[in-house]
Amino acid sequence: MAKHDLVVLGAGPGGYTAAIRAAQLGLDVACVEREPALGGTCLRVGCIPSKALLESSEKFHEAKDGLRRFGVIVSGVELDLPAMLEKKDDIVRTLTQGVAGLLKKNKIRRYAGHASFLAPDRVQIEGDDVVEVEAKNVLIATGSNVAALPGVPFDGDRIGTSTEALAYPTVPEHLVVIGAGYIGLELGSVWQRLGARVTVLEYLDRILPGMDSEIAREAERVFRRQGLELRLGSRVTSASVEGQTVTVHVDGAEPITCDRLLVAVGRVPNTDGLGLERIGVELDGRGRIQVGPHFATNVKGVYAVGDVIAGPMLAHKAEEEGVACVEHLVTGYGHVNYDAIPGIVYTHPEIATVGKSEDELREANIPYRKGLFPFAANGRARALGMPEGRVKVLAHEQTDRILGVHIIGPRAGDLIAEAAVAMEFGASSEDLARVCHAHPTLAEAVKEAALGVDGRSVNI
Repeated sequence: MAKHDLVVLGAGPGGYTAAIRAAQLGLDVACVEREPALGGTCLRVGCIPSKALLESSEKFHEAKDGLRRFGVIVSGVELDLPAMLEKKDDIVRTLTQGVAGLLKKNKIRRYAGHASFLAPDRVQIEGDDVVEVEAKNVLIATGSNVAALPGVPFDGDRIGTSTEALAYPTVPEHLVVIGAGYIGLELGSVWQRLGARVTVLEYLDRILPGMDSEIAREAERVFRRQGLELRLGSRVTSASVEGQTVTVHVDGAEPITCDRLLVAVGRVPNTDGLGLERIGVELDGRGRIQVGPHFATNVKGVYAVGDVIAGPMLAHKAEEEGVACVEHLVTGYGHVNYDAIPGIVYTHPEIATVGKSEDELREANIPYRKGLFPFAANGRARALGMPEGRVKVLAHEQTDRILGVHIIGPRAGDLIAEAAVAMEFGASSEDLARVCHAHPTLAEAVKEAALGVDGRSVNI
């Protein structure tokens, strides 16, 4: 029986990153993954392929309809969907092979198969063969699965998840999306740009639940102008397939017919079949593994990070947790600042956020001041032809420490990094406002919003 210092269950962002860092710190590490390709949901059927399609679909939409305002007339633009999908698949192949190469480079033993606990320090792996391994420590990083909706059975074709929506063989005539969160809006945007009529059904009375409501309201206006049909306050009760047609039943409204239905109502921890009950690992009421300081479960030697524990289900959050967990295991130090974890919606324009929303600050009775700056007043945004959106900076009323930054606008996903760094170092809005930002850049909007906290914006 093979013995290791650390066995990591799952080769997604949290798992493979933790395994590599542990190997760098001198541990004998093994990583177990049941999927043939490494990289987890994010790399195989999540973040990476969806961003590839978002970029490709935006280029198609721009060439078809968006360049005339720049004085560029393009005729005869056609969609080659198979080529677009192949481009996406090629990116995924390259990156998953890259993860395999990283494990090999760092001398990490890879096991292919499904892992389950026999004891806290012993794991059985069922693949082509059944093997057992011993480990001083085991890290669970098995990620999450798509959440189902009662009354809406997946058939893997007409009613599906984000996985199917990344590979529709033809552009749907009418795509209905259940859920107006990150995934639903991103994939809805992809197929709307490629020519589908897209209807988004959201149970709540707003889009992007959990995001700053002011930014979400602006995003809603933008998406409606782009042609997305947003039906808020819609409770889907059931859906059925007959031939090529899906019928979606909504409480208090007429049924909707479409040719594709995407269910994007969230994700649930992937802990089934791990044998957690066998060793007594405690779960919370939502099926997540409960962890204490430094990601330790209630069972000695067993740890968990990423989507299987509480917190936002984000790849970079899992990465930070994986590194912090193994660094504490080896050095005694390891920390994640949950107040500085950004989130990004890769629509057009992008939406990015870090820290507390204005809603959260009000609810917690935390005194704050707000600075706003629109991209319409930013020269670089104007030159790019993307003047929609704004930057919002929230700072503590007494200390001026930055509490949250929220952006809707061009390349918001890149701009939010500056805010995350500032918050990590405990910066004030004054600190951010005093930094010289190059001109003309989009980042100047961040500086101007920081100036706006004190009523000192210059260019508006």
